Amino acid sequence: MRDGDSIDVMNADGVQVSIRLYGVDAPEHKQAYGYQAKNRLKQLVTGKIIRIENMDTDRYGRTVALVRLVDGTLINEEMARSGLAWVYDEYCKEPDLCADLRQAQAQARSVGRGLWAGSDPISPWEWRKRNKTEEWYEKPLRAVKTLARKVRVAIHR
Repeated sequence: MRDGDSIDVMNADGVQVSIRLYGVDAPEHKQAYGYQAKNRLKQLVTGKIIRIENMDTDRYGRTVALVRLVDGTLINEEMARSGLAWVYDEYCKEPDLCADLRQAQAQARSVGRGLWAGSDPISPWEWRKRNKTEEWYEKPLRAVKTLARKVRVAIHR
């Protein structure tokens, strides 16, 4: 469990797969409510059988998906309803589904639940822009540089 919108699961073949929740973006680890979002997602899925409905693949190679419990509960929506994830309008493109996510978010906002308890919450994408560092935006590049360093070390031994 990395944060409030990503999980790692084992598929039927025993392979670990990284899943990014479709349509929502949770506060970052160092952002207000980031810790609470991660813990809420952990509480919702840990030890439970879940169903993954693949929607896309992101630039980091993660499966972007709807995550459902056996009873049909949509975890993506539960995170918005808990006030611990924003609807990610830039990437939420399924009209009916995204309308449901927005409604869950509006309910959380109207009662001041989670991140909506604050007077001026900042969306994760805006927070990332304000706190932009190489770490945030160049992870793929950093991974290639790390691999290149390891290869150089192995060759020079």
